[in-house]
Amino acid sequence: MESDSTLSIGELAERAGVSVKTVRFYSDRGLLPESARSAGGHRRYAPEALDRLRLIRSLRALDLPVSEVGRVLERDDALEDVVAGHLRALGSRLAALRWRESALRLLQDCTAEERAERLGLIGAVSVPPGTDAMARFWRRWLFPARLPAPLVSRIVELAVPQPPDDPSPAQVLAFARLHAFVSASCPPGDVRWLAAHRPDAGPRPAVLYEGLDEAYGLAAPEVRAGRPPGDGEALDCFVGAHARSFGAHDSPDFRRRLNGLLSVEPRIDRYWELVGEVRGPSQPTPGAAHTWLRAALDAQVAGTAA
Repeated sequence: MESDSTLSIGELAERAGVSVKTVRFYSDRGLLPESARSAGGHRRYAPEALDRLRLIRSLRALDLPVSEVGRVLERDDALEDVVAGHLRALGSRLAALRWRESALRLLQDCTAEERAERLGLIGAVSVPPGTDAMARFWRRWLFPARLPAPLVSRIVELAVPQPPDDPSPAQVLAFARLHAFVSASCPPGDVRWLAAHRPDAGPRPAVLYEGLDEAYGLAAPEVRAGRPPGDGEALDCFVGAHARSFGAHDSPDFRRRLNGLLSVEPRIDRYWELVGEVRGPSQPTPGAAHTWLRAALDAQVAGTAA
């Protein structure tokens, strides 16, 4: 005799607001165990199966796959991990959609020539975009200096812009151009290499890079505020980093010699221009800080000479 407390598959489906086919699907995959079978071989379910079925429906409504639903049902602590994993995956998909939307807007209202160029640039960038090519660019550039690994990581962190979460069409274009820049077999002919990032800038490059990191940090608020280049702690830190790298003392004579050296050193202004377009004006780049400090040194040396 069948227990009055159990539910048939039809009763369970009706109470849960789903089809019999749905109940059978979850049962066959082990998510909804039967409590017994009737004399005629029909499935019977305990009353608590209704709550379990409702939980399954809620999890599936969040687009969790059946395998993940099974994990949550088996372990009380699995839900947090499953939710975190799907939030990461959803964030990646949303970033890809936002990138595609801005890329499509970029292709609107432009000439045929511009559209062809932009399609080529955008097509070379993964979706969502990554920064591996830029990181490799800097690691190759820094390799001859044999810098400590933590310092290399810090430089790469400062030099490589992360794709904006919600990019404008202009930021998509700047990022794509930056990707093309670092992916080229050699820098374009109009590019000048940035002296502050040369691995051979002084006999002690690690000392220089560490000092420049601090100097750029001190100069960033001045650049952000649009203040004219001038004397101060940032400039002293900038000069001091070079002095320590060369094993010299900071002096008016050293500043004159350093100014002369830096004035003829090549630069990569285009790289930093594109990084600035990707990041926006609220985040001054190391290149912008370097330019500000160079101008401050040049002005100071010129004033001393006068």
